[in-house]
Amino acid sequence: MKKWLIPVIIIAVIVFGFYSWAKGFNNTAVNLKETATKTWGDVESSYQRRNDLIGNLVKTVQGAADFEKSTLEAVIKARSEATKTTIDANNLTPENMAQFQQAQQGLTGALSRLLLVVERYPELKANQNFLELQSQLEGTENRINVARDRFNEAVEPYNKHIKIFPNSLLAGIFNFDQMNYYKADAGSEKAPDVDFNFK
Repeated sequence: MKKWLIPVIIIAVIVFGFYSWAKGFNNTAVNLKETATKTWGDVESSYQRRNDLIGNLVKTVQGAADFEKSTLEAVIKARSEATKTTIDANNLTPENMAQFQQAQQGLTGALSRLLLVVERYPELKANQNFLELQSQLEGTENRINVARDRFNEAVEPYNKHIKIFPNSLLAGIFNFDQMNYYKADAGSEKAPDVDFNFK
């Protein structure tokens, strides 16, 4: 065997080893990121379902002629703001997620106030359409929680994969950035004040 052939074989083995490692890292990162991105789509879909239900809920409540106009207007405005705020799944920056979350939080607050005010309207509380919509909204809120949890579960393996050494070296080269988790709404660690005094 020629002496010059040994270094060539060693270099070829090293290059092939690096190629295999880089290919494995890249393909795994792509798969994990796609799973997390798809799961983000499920979060947005759950919020969209809530927005659609709120439209029907508002129409039902508007049927109560003496219902507080300002309460309905607040819900309609918050729903409009929430539907305007969307995020490209490939651009889940902390700023974008905070903006999305703030818009959804505004709608959640307006909707909570609406449901509290309904307590003063016995004809609405007995309305079958309203009761059905209220039940569907409660189910949708549960779906939203599940979708957010699943999103965070999908982000975790991706973030771990790109952060561990030596994968972190390739993450920078291949432009794989950390994905952000969906965080709890600001102030959600405190129990809300519920005031049923309608004076």
